[in-house]
Amino acid sequence: MREDCRLTGVVLQAQPVGEYDRRCVILTRERGRITAFARGARRATSPFLAATNPFVFARFTLYEGRDAYTFAGAEVIDYFTELAQVQPGVWYGFYFLELASYYGQEGMEAYGMVDLLYTALRALKRESLPPKLIRRIFECRMMVENGDFAPPEEPGDLDPGAFYALGYASGAPFARLFAFSLSETSMEAFAEAVENGRRRAVDRTLKSLAVIEELGE
Repeated sequence: MREDCRLTGVVLQAQPVGEYDRRCVILTRERGRITAFARGARRATSPFLAATNPFVFARFTLYEGRDAYTFAGAEVIDYFTELAQVQPGVWYGFYFLELASYYGQEGMEAYGMVDLLYTALRALKRESLPPKLIRRIFECRMMVENGDFAPPEEPGDLDPGAFYALGYASGAPFARLFAFSLSETSMEAFAEAVENGRRRAVDRTLKSLAVIEELGE
């Protein structure tokens, strides 16, 4: 008899399989990025119909197989359905999922990445900060969590506000991460510094980022 396991995470991708099933990619705190199949999830009566969509943050009960997991239950913490009504915030959300998928690795704990993703999606949903600022904070911290970025120790010629933002975004507790604003000048300098780091760290084109750029961030 197969034993089940309980993992907490965010659904990054969901694809139809066969007539009624879904294949999901989930970033979990305990085991990193995993693949899980939800049998019959596309049936109108399925308990997994809503729990197997992108953005869903939940405690998943799964059966572990040789190459993938199978859904046995889901205790949803947040569906993030409101993001669909937030424009262009929803596209930033898809970009956050895609960047998290890029960094996620199977079998590697991802507590920081999962909590960062959850906090960033909540910030987008609240619309308390401009999406472009939320994006840069998220990118900065995601790179820091994966050892791809470190804030400068001295400001040098860097704008003072941008210098502060890089340090704060790199180390602030997640609960207070999205809790500052910047002047236009500081925002431009902060964005440039993070963008330079992202271009060095990420070696592929992310489709959702291309959409954001087409929207004219």
